[in-house]
Formats: sequence, C-alpha cells, structure tokens
Amino acid sequence: MSSVEIAHLCKRYDSVTALDDVSIAFEDGEFFGLLGPSGSGKTTLLRALAGFVIPDSGTISFDGQRVENVPVHRREIGMVFQNYALFPHLTVNENIAFGLSVRGRPREETAKRVDAMLGLVRLEGLGERKPRQLSGGQQQRVALARALVTDPKILLLDEPLGALDRRLRQEMQVELREIQRSTGITAVFVTHDQEEALTLSDRIAIIDRGRLIQVGPPRDVYERPETVFAAQFLGDANLFQGIAEGDRLKLSGGQILHTNGPNTGSVVVRPEKIGVYPAGTAPATDNRLDGDILQAIFSGASVTYRVRVPALGETPLLAFLQNQAGDVLAPATRVSLAWSAAHTIPVAS
Repeated sequence: MSSVEIAHLCKRYDSVTALDDVSIAFEDGEFFGLLGPSGSGKTTLLRALAGFVIPDSGTISFDGQRVENVPVHRREIGMVFQNYALFPHLTVNENIAFGLSVRGRPREETAKRVDAMLGLVRLEGLGERKPRQLSGGQQQRVALARALVTDPKILLLDEPLGALDRRLRQEMQVELREIQRSTGITAVFVTHDQEEALTLSDRIAIIDRGRLIQVGPPRDVYERPETVFAAQFLGDANLFQGIAEGDRLKLSGGQILHTNGPNTGSVVVRPEKIGVYPAGTAPATDNRLDGDILQAIFSGASVTYRVRVPALGETPLLAFLQNQAGDVLAPATRVSLAWSAAHTIPVAS
C-alpha cells in the first residue's frame, strides 16, 4: 500500500482555475473523501492522481516518488467510476481478469486472483454472468473487484455509489468500507453526498473553486467548521452575524449570544443542537431566542422545525429533533429555542 503527497498543485483551463495551490497528504491505508460542489475541482484532483490530468505546476508523490509525469498504466492505481465502465460483452470473470490479462499474467494465476476477488466482493458463483444480468450493486462490486485484482497501491473512486438508489447505496457504503479495511489499501474517493463522506471517510477535505477549505476527521469538520462555507456545505447550519464582543455576539436586535470562544462577527449552530420548547418553558442555558413555528417537517425518525425569529430577520432558524414521545408542534405555535455556548461555533466568512 502507499502514502500519497500532493504539494502546491495547480491546474487551469483557460480562465478557469480547477486546482489552486492544493497541498494535501493521504496516509497509508487511509480512506479519504474529497467533498465539494460541482465544479469545485475535486474530480480534477482525482484525475490528476490517476494520471488523466497533467498539472500545470506542483508535485504528486507515491511513497516519496514523484509521479506527476508517469503515465497512467505505470502508476499502479485501481479506479472505480460512477457508471462502472464494465465491458458488456465480457463475463464477470473476464471483466475482473482484464487488468491481469493485459499485463500478460499466467492463466492459472489469473484464475486464482479472480476467484479471490469474487470471494472478497461476495459474488461467488456469478463469474459466468454478463453485466446486464446483474443488479446495480452487483455491477458495482464487479467494478471494485476489477480495480483491486492487480493489487494496486492506491484505489481511486469517482462518485462510486452515485448510480445506486438510496437504500442500496447505504448498504454498499458498509460493504465498501469493510473491503477497504480488509485490504488495507489507501483509498481516495470523490463524492457530493455529505452523508456518504461522513460515513466512509477517515478524513475528508472540503474543496471549493479549486481550493482546500478544510481538512480533518469528519466529526471534527462537522462539529468545528472553520468557515461559513464549510458549515453550510457539510450539513445544515444556522448562521448568526452581528458585532463581536470577545466570546459574545451582539445581534442587530440587541440580543446577546454566548459563543464557543472569541468570534469575528459570525457564528454557526447546527440544527440538532437546538432545543425547541413551548414559550416560557425552556431550561436555563447559555443562549435563548423566541419565535414562531413556520413549518414542521415530519420525516419519520425526526422532525425539522423552521422557526421565524424576529432577531434574525427573514431567514428562518432550523431546529432538528428526534421523533420521540410528544406531539409535533403546529405552525404559529410560540416557542423558545435554547442551546449551549459550546455549540455556537465562531467561523470565518
């Protein structure tokens, strides 16, 4: 397996900067997620790792050896695409064996490796089927087996589960993580699915307009976003802006919020950190605002409230509650919102 280091990588397409001085390292055996909106540069970064994109400047190193000018077929990578890219006229066995065949591996060795991969991805007995005879999840497993059969140093995955329905995608997230852990391979994957990034990754990087916005373990980035963009891209976040007074924030209406450390005028609070109570019944806590329920969105396991808070103007505040005992509050209900200073996170604009 391999460690990967990217230093000061830049790539431009005419007037568009796809990668803007990107420096990042992926540790040996790590599952790393690249997360960002469309056009952010995450796929360009993955393709630069694969060798499909040649950077304008900067370096890419595998285990300390520079590879930015090494052709794709010599980089010892495996790659899985969103559309699987299976050969429809070949059987499952032949698809998996393809990488070994073009390398001229002996037939007996190839057969053993293919059998081992079928066992790894739980497709025993399906080797003679064609891709069209498989479900979407099975096709994805074939694509993964084909990427791993050559024993690559690095596994690259481009929106690997994007073509699957929600239930199957969730099941495949668990299987993909188990396979990665069992092989110990260094894996880098691109996704726009925030839940997927949080579920699969040891660490994530949020990318926007070719720049790294924040890098870290998923929980750290979610709980301690450094910028407004990171907070609002990775899940929902309520943004409060006002006048900074040390570890307090003075809102335009004069209300004071106590924050988790000094701020510069902007803080965020995740919806699930906010308690919603009938007016006048909120427990004593660091922060409290009053408002009226605009909408209660019931989704089975949870309820999301949109609350009109005069102190925030026209932007509704979001509060997310687990569906436990108790009635769902109706629109126009007067409520008190309460939360801790520990969950009021200062961010840069």
